[in-house]
Amino acid sequence: MKKRYLLPLALLLFSSCSKDFLNQDDPNAVTIQNYYKTENDVLLAVNGLYQGLRLGSTIGEGSTMYNEERTDNSGRNDNQSSAGEPFQFNDFSILPSNTYLKTHWSAMYDAISRCNVLLTHVDKVEFSDANLKERYKAEAKFVRALLYFHMVRKFGDIPLSTVEITSKEQAEELAFRQKEKVVYDQIVKDLTEALATDLPDTQHDYAVGRTSKAAVNAILGQVYLTMGSTMAENKQANFQKAEQYLTASYGLRKFGKLTEIPYSDVFDVNQKSTCKELIFQVQYLAGDQTYSSSIARNYQARGETINSQFKSTGSGEVVKLDLVKDYEDKDVRKEFSVRFAKSPQVNDYFVTKFRDVSTAAGTTGWGGNDWILIRYADVMLLLAETKMNLGKNAEAITLLNEVRSRAGLPSYQDAMKQADYASKYPSLKEAILHERRAELAFENHRWFDLVRNYNAQELVNYFKKKSQDDYGNAKLSNISTKDRYYPIPFDEYKLNPEKMYQNPGY
Repeated sequence: MKKRYLLPLALLLFSSCSKDFLNQDDPNAVTIQNYYKTENDVLLAVNGLYQGLRLGSTIGEGSTMYNEERTDNSGRNDNQSSAGEPFQFNDFSILPSNTYLKTHWSAMYDAISRCNVLLTHVDKVEFSDANLKERYKAEAKFVRALLYFHMVRKFGDIPLSTVEITSKEQAEELAFRQKEKVVYDQIVKDLTEALATDLPDTQHDYAVGRTSKAAVNAILGQVYLTMGSTMAENKQANFQKAEQYLTASYGLRKFGKLTEIPYSDVFDVNQKSTCKELIFQVQYLAGDQTYSSSIARNYQARGETINSQFKSTGSGEVVKLDLVKDYEDKDVRKEFSVRFAKSPQVNDYFVTKFRDVSTAAGTTGWGGNDWILIRYADVMLLLAETKMNLGKNAEAITLLNEVRSRAGLPSYQDAMKQADYASKYPSLKEAILHERRAELAFENHRWFDLVRNYNAQELVNYFKKKSQDDYGNAKLSNISTKDRYYPIPFDEYKLNPEKMYQNPGY
């Protein structure tokens, strides 16, 4: 069986193996070359791409450590024993040798490799409907673009491959960091090509948990917004493209105003397949040990019952007091999303946003929560941010107000008449960032929002203005400009320190 290489860690793992050995066939295994024969083979492979998104080591519900725990929203206060390495993410003390970081890098490239393998072989399969083949290819390109989008924002320059890697020599040739702009160009290419197919407008027109034109437009708009906010060239053009694609995504919604959908409905496990706000989600199956969600039980604090029937002995997902204080009075999202755990062993706020107390989930806590990656409130606030960058403040405020209205809050104009609000969020930019924080807390958007709106030094300044008392055991004083990006995992860097150069400060 031919070996499928990850990029680029396999260079180290297989550097002592001969090419002849790697190319031997396993008589008891199905080779990749022999696998892709029928339309159903391709469908199963496409399903495998979505399966790759479920993992906590990629971008599934358990990936909080790599995202939300990097921010001022949540984190862990245990810095001892096995929690020491996870603690580094929120403490801004992460090392290139961090094994969790290495796992994330490898898992992300493994998921990308799945996409590359499918796209390499799919055209060899005859389809009765050519449009169906193009749809499957579009789904693979969407997943690949989504994964690369996460990686480039976290690591900066990264290796880039769009083909199946089948030899050590090929892996060595591709094992170098491409500039961010090159990676973004490939992401845009994948998403633009995906849009040119007959993908359905929404996941509800296809299958919940699969991509759609609404999802592709949403991510493509966010990509252009990110490029416009973080790159020196073509800012205006990028913002205009962001507006175009985010508007297209918003225009595909199946509801009128956001106020038609109560905030709690968005996270209701009984409505996860019907809620009109959801654009793209990773699916989990209640009651199944392998495919169930564990977020409700894992986020539950000792002595509490709101999230799950599972009896927790831990502190759940700890909420930063900095976020608790940032919620406005009467914001319905605060009451739904966080709660103070009174157990003396906890004595802290924990996340209550993801709940499943159903019979199917039971006392084991094998829940049915889907992990929401894209929803319309997110798109609306991204579009508001885009319009602000284009000088269309009135249109931005209209979108902002619609999100605030559902949360039970006054309009932005009325809020700005309040001294406390006006002093905390003196600019529209800060008001939109605040709204995204309250609306999307614990959904893994906060870090990307911050690095999109603040450069490295501004990010340091932002965190150092905060009170250490509101941040927990992680030390705010540790942050420096190096923390804009994660370090390249040491095992990747040491393969070729020149081509896999380390990020500054590590």
